[in-house]
Amino acid sequence: MRNFISILFTILMMNFSIFPQGSAGESAKFEYRNLIDMTTAGILEKGYVGVTNNIMPGGVVISKLEVGVFDNVSFGISYGGANIIGSGKPQWYNLPGVNIRYRLFNESVSFPAITLGFDSQGKGLEFTNPDRYQIKSTGFFVAASKNFQFLGFLSLHATGNYSLEKNDGDNFLNLKIGLEKTIGDNFSFVSEYDFGFNDNSVSSMGKGNGYMNVGLKFSAGSGFTLSLEVRDIFSNKRWSPNSADRALTIEYIKSIF
Repeated sequence: MRNFISILFTILMMNFSIFPQGSAGESAKFEYRNLIDMTTAGILEKGYVGVTNNIMPGGVVISKLEVGVFDNVSFGISYGGANIIGSGKPQWYNLPGVNIRYRLFNESVSFPAITLGFDSQGKGLEFTNPDRYQIKSTGFFVAASKNFQFLGFLSLHATGNYSLEKNDGDNFLNLKIGLEKTIGDNFSFVSEYDFGFNDNSVSSMGKGNGYMNVGLKFSAGSGFTLSLEVRDIFSNKRWSPNSADRALTIEYIKSIF
């Protein structure tokens, strides 16, 4: 059985090089719009459609559809819920999420790409008291991203955001930082840290340690990108279980022309 898995993995690795690229690795064709939870300055090109599915603990599934509608402008909608995978009644979110991005400045040799936008989709369970998601939505944001050539590519990201989920009494501006390091043509390691300035009060769901997430992304061919993620390494969340958890993200991007 182990030999069979090893042979299958080797065949897949050989075939990756002949497929069109996804978002990961040195040969990536598309920009990241998110590392894991963190928004970046990436944007979907005009004429492309992206479908992303987040699969998280608690049977949480969130599906997002994005469209590059104009040059440097993209729009998307998302929807999901908890207990979608598993048994029992699904707990659907009350409202769909919306997101819009506008690339204010394209990246240059000496200046990062800068994108403005809004994203109302949080993650995890949705609560009514207080009215918020376990992982707050980004809300209004400004994101900066810069790429460097370093044993492939190294991308640095920073995002400032203001979430509209503030019924828990914690409505500070927030800051997130992250990076991507390519590993060959098809793989990328990503890491992000959410300082959680808007989720660290006594009535909030964060303990004040911040949310640290890491992931391994790989281009599976034909516009597909898979991401294996380990979330909340610093055990910041107050809900149970309050240890690190695992998640999977599947992305597919295709031209509509």
